[in-house]
Amino acid sequence: MLNKIMKRANRKGPKAEVAAEPPAASAPASSSVTVNHASRTAVPSSGGAANLLPTGAAAPQIESLPLFRDVPIPELQALFLRKLQICTVVFDFSDTLRSAREKEVKRQTLSELVDFVQSGSGRLAEPVQEQLIRTVAINIFRCLPPASHENTGSEAADPEEEDPYLDPAWPHLQLVYELLLRFVISSDTDTKVAKRYIDHTFVLRILDLFDSEDPREREYLKTILHRIYGKFMIHRPFIRKAINNIFYRFIFETQRHSGIGELLEILGSIINGFALPMKEEHKLFLVRALIPLHKPKLVGMYHQQLSYCIVQFVEKDYKLADTVVRGLLKYWPVINCQKEVLFLGELEEVLEVTQPVEFQRCMVPLFKQIARCLSSSHFQVAERALFLWNNDHIVSLIAQNRSVIFPIIFEALEKNMQAHWNQAIHGLTANVAENVP
Repeated sequence: MLNKIMKRANRKGPKAEVAAEPPAASAPASSSVTVNHASRTAVPSSGGAANLLPTGAAAPQIESLPLFRDVPIPELQALFLRKLQICTVVFDFSDTLRSAREKEVKRQTLSELVDFVQSGSGRLAEPVQEQLIRTVAINIFRCLPPASHENTGSEAADPEEEDPYLDPAWPHLQLVYELLLRFVISSDTDTKVAKRYIDHTFVLRILDLFDSEDPREREYLKTILHRIYGKFMIHRPFIRKAINNIFYRFIFETQRHSGIGELLEILGSIINGFALPMKEEHKLFLVRALIPLHKPKLVGMYHQQLSYCIVQFVEKDYKLADTVVRGLLKYWPVINCQKEVLFLGELEEVLEVTQPVEFQRCMVPLFKQIARCLSSSHFQVAERALFLWNNDHIVSLIAQNRSVIFPIIFEALEKNMQAHWNQAIHGLTANVAENVP
């Protein structure tokens, strides 16, 4: 209860700044995946050290250290380690004037650390790598502010109509994310050593942060997680399973998450790299996670990325076309016309890569739905359905099965010609009717 009260106390400012170090490297990473989204909190590890700046406390003193270029080469790593340590102090950005000098010193120090890693000045010693990941964790793993509707108990507004929340601590957070990114992609980073600190727990906490409302943070997280997936092969099954769990909770429980689009962008690239023949676990992911993502009301927020992933599956394995089409029909919207337009657009992309044999398996239920769309009183739905006949591949599939399809759509075409209120629909329907064999 106390945590809830503290969360609701500060919507636009960061919470009480608690910095926690990740679990000790010697602790074995759990093979099970449990993503805890009971709150919008990146939960610190137990036993971690914390740098607290309570309200009214004196500003912390951050020592000024020499620049890297001013010390001998043998002392660079020791200086790097000291600079990392002073960056574990976390500031309160709700008051821009408080600790202004110390904040600027930390910002400059973080910038130096990024430049040092980016310059390729040599492989970092293991204690330095451990401190780097600890410093990153202390800065980025924090309580995310609650969504605006969580403060009032009112219904959630449409995220498309909300102004994005911009974290006031971003001048520091951006540099911390940049430091992590440069460390991960550096050719000097030994994955055998780094995986002791970028472990399963660290990855799960990165995934928790995808619920951040700040789009700048989600963009960095997307890039970093993608790079971790590419470099740390041992984490790949774990990352896929953890993303699955986020999707399941979003679909069947919360239907509210800020980072679904970014996670789907990562998955689009992953799916593109799947080897053939496709593993059964990947097909199950399509059926159990991706296709049900069409169910939530907010599908429009991430539909472009979702559609790309779906089409990638069909391009990889044409036999999945029937599964995908029937999945779309299962979640077809009943009263949401804008959602229907999205579904019709995705359906066209899927049919464009569908082979005739697979088309025949699903064409009867498919065209029963298309017939309903053709005669929709919402002109955008009817128009988008009629536009399917502008696709040569789809027209070819229809022509090959005219004896089955034409009786299904004939009544809808007749209804449009005789009674549809929109003149543009009359013209489009006439064009389709003329081209029906």
